[in-house]
Amino acid sequence: MIDTLIALPSALRRSLAQALDSELLSPPYTLASLRSTSGIQDEAVLDALREWERLRVSGKAGAVWLRSLEAAGSAIAPASLVWTGPEAKGLHSRNTRQVYEELVASANRSLLISTFAYFKGPKAFKGLADRLDSTPNLKVTLLLNIERGRQSTTLAKDLSRRFAKQFWESDWPGQKRPSVFYDPRSLDPDGPKGVLHAKAVIVDEQTLFVTSANLTDAALDRNIETGVLLRDRMIALTALAHFRGLIDQRLLVPLPDP
Repeated sequence: MIDTLIALPSALRRSLAQALDSELLSPPYTLASLRSTSGIQDEAVLDALREWERLRVSGKAGAVWLRSLEAAGSAIAPASLVWTGPEAKGLHSRNTRQVYEELVASANRSLLISTFAYFKGPKAFKGLADRLDSTPNLKVTLLLNIERGRQSTTLAKDLSRRFAKQFWESDWPGQKRPSVFYDPRSLDPDGPKGVLHAKAVIVDEQTLFVTSANLTDAALDRNIETGVLLRDRMIALTALAHFRGLIDQRLLVPLPDP
């Protein structure tokens, strides 16, 4: 149970500590009260709080303990496994959707998301769009794959514009727009075959989440998918530098105006 609290992103751990210390969040703990006071909707966190309640650990005492983790950053586990799919009895694991949504909700300065596929754009991007609209200084970069049909002879520039029109008019639900890039090789009928297949999230240049899951309900909730959540600034910066290098060298290019 304690591992669940240790594994929380720093921003959510601080939010939880504040809710407990102010007594806005108090026993009996429920998922609704946890979500409304701290923005956390992870049932594993709720289980940890209920264990504290059973042991008669007060909310203020819990808040002190949570804040001590911030003061002793080296005590925070640098990596944890994240899974989608059936739960194996007796084994605790973080859930892919919960981790993804918590990372998006915790972003304050920068957020890079790379995915090969998404489904039902307005639903897939709602949390991200809401965070971007509500966080003035947040910069969001999306790396998306554009697919050419096997028998398609449409010009690459027309395919990219068609995708852009669909994305902005039907798939993106927010007011503010992220920066969107794609791999042009996927649209070149005569060039080297390659697609943007990476699935990763980088938050505030500090946290990296690498996963096999795309932004689809099946991948986030049902498939057997696995990933690694890394709270290591150097690794996060290295991954971010690689993606930015691909953009700077025009190996990933911006989505055109429709």
